[in-house]
Amino acid sequence: MINLEAELKQAGSAAITGHVRPDGDCVGSCMGLYLYIKKYFPQVERLDVYLEEFPESFRFIKDIEAVKHCCREDFSYDVIFCLDAGDTARLGEAKKYLDTAKRSICIDHHISNQGYGNVNYIIPEASSTSELVYGLMEPDKVTKEIAEALYMGISHDTGVFQYSCTSPKTMEVAGKLMETGINFSEIVEKTFFEKTYVQNQILGRALLESILVLDKRCIISHIRKKDMEFYHAAPMDIEGIVSQLRNTKGVETAIFLYETNSQEFKVSMRSDGKVDVQEVAVYFGGGGHKRAAGCTMQGTFYDVVNNLTRRIEKQM
Repeated sequence: MINLEAELKQAGSAAITGHVRPDGDCVGSCMGLYLYIKKYFPQVERLDVYLEEFPESFRFIKDIEAVKHCCREDFSYDVIFCLDAGDTARLGEAKKYLDTAKRSICIDHHISNQGYGNVNYIIPEASSTSELVYGLMEPDKVTKEIAEALYMGISHDTGVFQYSCTSPKTMEVAGKLMETGINFSEIVEKTFFEKTYVQNQILGRALLESILVLDKRCIISHIRKKDMEFYHAAPMDIEGIVSQLRNTKGVETAIFLYETNSQEFKVSMRSDGKVDVQEVAVYFGGGGHKRAAGCTMQGTFYDVVNNLTRRIEKQM
């Protein structure tokens, strides 16, 4: 367990960052920690959050306008908190601040995380990094605004408390956050379920072009760069597609590919538990969890699919 009081006692500056293409848990945990430090550790005169662009629906979180989306400035922080990032490559441009910080603290729940900080708090059994961040706080100091950020993070990484990573402790923490008076139903509706017209168009395209393989137990779909350009879509607009694919009756594993460059794909995988997709992702240089994992792969669409399905079939 990390003692924030001890870690920040001598810190005049601190940075908080998370993984590239930040999702709900990444943004929620980073902002929850930011609001807590800002309120209760005034000796930290400079406190910055570095995250790539995220969905507009997350902007209800207090002070989220303070997030910096670029890392042009050179600065050496006394301490940096790296949240929800399984390895240093996942930090993107913000890795430069990890390299120069006097002290680094890694907080994560990905089983593939080997620990790259001076201090590592990695609990694979945790539902989310937001749940871990809550555990570092004094419960009676968690304000409504902090609770909003953390509740969003927990609800996103648990699929609104449906995934197997949801534990009795997760529900207990969620209950404590609800006691602060947050509008928990609106947070879930606005940030998890609600989709823009463009997001629905991209989802529809992915569903229409999906294919079933491995005796119809695996579903695959992909979106090309030219499709993204046609719909004027951003990478954040494809969030949730792989989970929707996984909801197909009879499907055990879903694979969604997003073309990032010529013959380069960002791969997202989801499983009902029969296949350990984290094992598949690690084999190809990625990581994640047993039921949700990802990686980046090179080759044609067919090369990538053949390589992935070969590894998946071995577990079926």
